[in-house]
This record gives sequence, structure tokens and C-alpha cells, in this order.
Amino acid sequence: MREYNVPGFVEIPDHANCVATIVDRAERDPGSVVFLRKVGPTWTDVTVREFADQVSALAKGMIASGIESGDRVAIMGRTRYEWTLIDYAVWAVGAVSVPIYENASAEQIQWVVSDSGTKAVFAELDEHEERIREVLPELPELGQIWRFDRLDELNAQGAEVDDAVLATHRTSRKADDLATIIYTSGTTGMPKGCRLTHRNLLFTSRTAVFGALKTVFTQQGRSTILFLPLAHSFARIIEVGAVESSTPLGHTPDLANVAPELLSFRPLFLLSVPRVFEKVYNRAEQKAIAEGKDKIFRIAVDTAIAYSRSLDGSGPGLGLRIKHAVFTKLVYGKLRAAVGGRLTGALSGGSALGERLGHFFRGVGIEIYEGYGLTETSAPTSVNTPELNKIGSVGKPLPGTTVAIAEDGEVLVKGDHVFDGYWNNEEATAEVMDEQGWFHTGDIGELDSDGYLRITGRKKEIIVTAGGKNVAPAPLEDRIRAHPLVSQCVVVGDDRPFIGALISIDPEALDQWRKDNGKPGAVASGTPEIRAAVQKAVDEANRSVSKAESIRKFVLLDEDLTVASGHLTPSLKLKRNVVAQDFAEEIESIYRK
Repeated sequence: MREYNVPGFVEIPDHANCVATIVDRAERDPGSVVFLRKVGPTWTDVTVREFADQVSALAKGMIASGIESGDRVAIMGRTRYEWTLIDYAVWAVGAVSVPIYENASAEQIQWVVSDSGTKAVFAELDEHEERIREVLPELPELGQIWRFDRLDELNAQGAEVDDAVLATHRTSRKADDLATIIYTSGTTGMPKGCRLTHRNLLFTSRTAVFGALKTVFTQQGRSTILFLPLAHSFARIIEVGAVESSTPLGHTPDLANVAPELLSFRPLFLLSVPRVFEKVYNRAEQKAIAEGKDKIFRIAVDTAIAYSRSLDGSGPGLGLRIKHAVFTKLVYGKLRAAVGGRLTGALSGGSALGERLGHFFRGVGIEIYEGYGLTETSAPTSVNTPELNKIGSVGKPLPGTTVAIAEDGEVLVKGDHVFDGYWNNEEATAEVMDEQGWFHTGDIGELDSDGYLRITGRKKEIIVTAGGKNVAPAPLEDRIRAHPLVSQCVVVGDDRPFIGALISIDPEALDQWRKDNGKPGAVASGTPEIRAAVQKAVDEANRSVSKAESIRKFVLLDEDLTVASGHLTPSLKLKRNVVAQDFAEEIESIYRK
């Protein structure tokens, strides 16, 4: 078994908890800005003193309403300032926050609330409250539903709660006590609740922001905007990491329309999932095609990639430097302006970014540091850094963690970031935690001689063809999804004679294609030109694998695969079993002679 570790430098005291940092900073530096909150069109400062006071008032309201240390309190809403305020107020009570994805169904809400034994829920919108109330008869322990837009009412209830009472609650939770239960969105079956402690969250965030990503989180004028769902572990670590590192953080609730917010907020760095970077690239390419500048854009792309690759060798030659300088004025500067104009770097996690896209953005002047982790590892386990960025890998293990590759290729992990187990499910915990303390991730990967990790597939997603060939679908899917017309790609072929694929078209990209090609009534599956364009993407992806692994046939779906359709998890992972079930006929058509 090959393993690699990086010496740690962060020790979390046994008495520590997440809310203590806010209290300490409010005393030491009350005027420092901790959040930027959008009021109308303007981003306004929220000082740490203001935030601490708001946390205290809300926590007192919960105490007055009967919430005790250790109780579970759920939060259902989009990514907003109030979400983070509630999260820290729950911790100030000594309670445990239970995120619920804002698009969760009534059945999913019932499962999360009943399984966790939640006593109260914060809901953002009418539709969220309605879905909660729909299952109230099956939730005898749920006592109260509070709204994001009526927090003042709850604050008023706590007006008589003494500061000493609040302090007793706040200090009742220690490092190894439960901070949150994050239910994995689940590609199969009902979600499992991951028990994350205050030590998990503090160790991971402090190790990242004061160690691996110290250069990023200590820049002058640093700020970042959060648009990932806060029910996801990656977003929670961003939230806690920003507080721990005194990095002003903004929130925006609409991932699909984040571009205008980037222009107004002008972040110095981003923390995101690969699909956002794919969209930025695809929109730039579409715009170039629409303006008749597609040839120039492709040359600019190739130049950016070549420039980036040269940085890993002897550096760019004179000719490449001149071309790069020209395209910086013509193309790259405009692309950087579209994301606020100040962006120099970004952290990407959740799924594979793709080596080509990583080199493109570095060549443009926005370096992306790809990382890897799971909810069970409090998000990141490994990450590339500004000092050590090996594009195509997911970096070295975080300081204080160990990564190993088992005999069958599975990635194993140890460290203080590894979760405490699954809530009410010791059997599932035993399946992923072995007697030596290794967490079995279920991912297949490789460690190179320098300790960089590469994820090559998912253990349970490996396709075995009828000929016995093992095929990892993710690399093919990532390459095809990079095409501007493509939204999602699902590679199939288990026990089949060859590899096939289901491909859905991006509705926004299709609209633009219709305008550019004068075909307002065209549909994705019925347009030979679209099929020909997607075929080129498939051919390009096939060049990266052997003939036995290549996609022989594909079907264009008449509908997109989305979270709303039930085919993606809220963290944008494919629900392969659901796709296989819902599109069984389309899969069969691939293999008909």
C-alpha cells in the first residue's frame, strides 16, 4: 500500500469550538469587516462586532424558545447572509445545525428532520415552509418553524436572556462535540447524515487557510463570494475558513446567474465547482462564435494552454510570449473583466476540472487550484497551492493528513478532518472505517512520486464491458461536457459489448446556437448539425483512451439532466442509477443492431 503524508502544524485545543473565534475577534478588533451584505444594488460592510451582536441576539431567542445544548436545528434556504448568521447562532446555543438543501422534496425533508431528531427549522421562503409543513404530521419532535425574514421576532423573545446564560451555552460544546450533521445528497438511496465535529471544521479550515492556501487567504484586499449551497460541506468550510482568516465573505443565492454578482462584488479569488468554470469558458466561446471570431478564439485558447504548459518546463519562448501578450489585450483581459476584473485565482472541488481547462485558465491569468475531498472528510483532503500547483492532479494531502492507495486502487484517508461517523447508522460507518482508522473513500486514484494525488474514477462506477474491459467513465464525461453545447454526459456499457453515452444539451447554449444558425425551431435530438458538433466532442474525448474504452455510439436526449429533474444531486453529481432507470429505452437503443 502506497501512502503519503504532510506534517501537520495545526492543533485544535480540546475546549475550542467554531463560535469562539467570532467572540474573540469582536473583543480584539471589533471594526474589522467579516462579511459583505448586499442591500439593494450595494454591498455593505458587516463588522465582526455587528455580526457577533446579531449572533448573540438570535441565540438568546432560540434559548428562550427552548433550544438546549446538543439539540438539532435545521436550516433550509438558499445561500444568503442569514444562513451563515443562523449557523453561528445555532453553535452559540451549543446546538447542532442540520442543513437541508433548498430544493429538497417533502420526502427528503421528512427523512432528514426525522432521522436527525430536529427540534426546530429555519426556512427562507414560503415554498420552503410549505414543504416542511406538508410533512409536519410525521414529525412529532419538530416544534417550531422560523423564517429568515422574521428573525427580529425571534430576537425579541430572547431580550430577557442574560449574557451569562448565553455564555454557559456557548462554552458547553468542546472540540470533539458535534457541530453539524450534513446529509450526503446521495446518488443512491436515502441520504446518510455525516457527523462533523467542531474539531473537524476548525482543523480543516485552519489547516487550509493558514497552511496550504495561506498565500491566498493573506492577500491584501482579499475577499470572496459564496454561491455554492451551504447545505454542502465545501461551502461550509468556505464559510468557516473566511471567518477564521478574516476574509470578507459575500453571499449570493443564484448559482445559475452568478455572473452579474461577480461584476458587482469583484472578488479577489473564488471557491467553486468545475461546472462554473466550464460555463465561463463555454460562454466566452459562444460569444466569439456569435461575433464571427471563433478562429481567433481557438488560437487564443491554444496559446493560453501552451503558455501554461510551458510554465511547468523551461518557460515560454519569445514567440509564445509575444502571442500571449497580444491575446491578453484581445481576449484574456475581457474574460477576466467578465468575472469582476480582480480575480487572480480560484479553488475548485467537487468533481474533476480537467487538465485542458486548468491550463487554459492559468494561461489567461486566473490560476485554479484543484482539490479533492468528501463530506466525510469535512470537504478537502488534498489541494494544489500557489507554490505547488500540478495541473491535472488534486494536489498533495493537507498538512496533518495522510492519503494512501489500497491494493485495489481505492483512496484511503486519515486525519483530524475525517468525520465522526454516520448519524444513527453504525453499520454504514463500519463499512467505510476500518480497524486501522482508515476512511475508505470509494474513489480510485494514484499517488505520484512527489505525493500528488490523481483521482481516476469511482470504485462503484467502474464500468465492466462484456469483454471484461474496466472503464472509468469520468474522464470521458469531463472532456465531452467541456463542449459548449453539452450540459451532461453519462457513459454507459456495463455488461455490454462496447461503451456508449447519453448526452444532454445545455438549453442556454442551444438558444444561442439557434440564433447563430438561423434555426429558431430546431431541437437538439433532431438537428444533424448539432449531432455533428457533439460527435466532434466525442471524437476528441475518444482520442484520450484506448479503442476498447472509446464511445462507439451516443444518444442525444430531448431533456436536460438537472437537479430539478432528479438526475443530479444538489452538488451536481450524476445519479447514475436514476438516469439508467429513466432512460432505459434510450440505452437499449444504443445496443440495438
